[in-house]
Amino acid sequence: MKMLRQVQQMQGRMEKLQKELENETVEASAGGGAVTVVATGTQKLVSVRIDPDAAGDPEMLQDLVVAAVNEALERSKQMASEKMQAVTSGLGLPPGLL
Repeated sequence: MKMLRQVQQMQGRMEKLQKELENETVEASAGGGAVTVVATGTQKLVSVRIDPDAAGDPEMLQDLVVAAVNEALERSKQMASEKMQAVTSGLGLPPGLL
C-alpha cells in the first residue's frame, strides 16, 4: 500500500509539474539579439521577435531563426529535465527511467 500511495503522490506531482511547464518560458536569441524566441517548458514556441535591421539578408535571417529556436527548445528541455529530476529524486529510480 505504501508503494501505491507513493506512486499516486508522484502522479499528482507530475501532473502539477506538467501544468507548471506549460506556463513557464525560456528565451534564447541569436545574432546578438537580432532574433529572439520564447518557448514554453513543454517545447512550444510562443513568440519570435526579429530586429528590423536583421531583415536585410534573408538567408542569414533564416539561419538566425533556426539557431534561436533550437537554443530555446534545448533550454526548455533542460528546464523540464531539471524539474522532473526534482519530482522523481525521492523514488530511487535509475537516472533516465522517466
